Amino acid sequence: MNHQAEPYFIHALADVQTDAIGAGTKIWQFVVVLAGAVIGRNCNVNAHCLIESDVVVGDNVTVKCGNFLWDGLRIEDNVFIGPNVTFTNDKHPRSKQYPEAFLPTTVRRGASIGGGATILPGITIGEGAMVGAGSVVTRDVPAGATVVGSPARILKTGG
Repeated sequence: MNHQAEPYFIHALADVQTDAIGAGTKIWQFVVVLAGAVIGRNCNVNAHCLIESDVVVGDNVTVKCGNFLWDGLRIEDNVFIGPNVTFTNDKHPRSKQYPEAFLPTTVRRGASIGGGATILPGITIGEGAMVGAGSVVTRDVPAGATVVGSPARILKTGG
């Protein structure tokens, strides 16, 4: 059910509070996008996702089901995020105690994150990197590297 004259698709059962959505993007049912979030062109945000207000998603990004994109997350172009990836933004979370600023996490252009991976806060996943399903990423991932395991270790380098 396309909003009238909008160049993107928002399912009738989604709650989207931002207008910063690029042409060709599809946002499916049971997705919540808060005001202030920015989503690029030709993205696909699958069902059961949450995107907070201080999140920027580039162009041609796929966000599979069950992802929560928390404040401070920056996702560059052509990124794939598999189902149920866990992003975090606070190294020492406590109930009702918030940091002055959430740690920024960046997923660089062309990276892919396998389903069920956990990404700790303040991490950069390099351009073209691959994070294996179920991996726990505790430190930066170099460009072009493939990491697997818990904690994630480099399996191979290069593209």
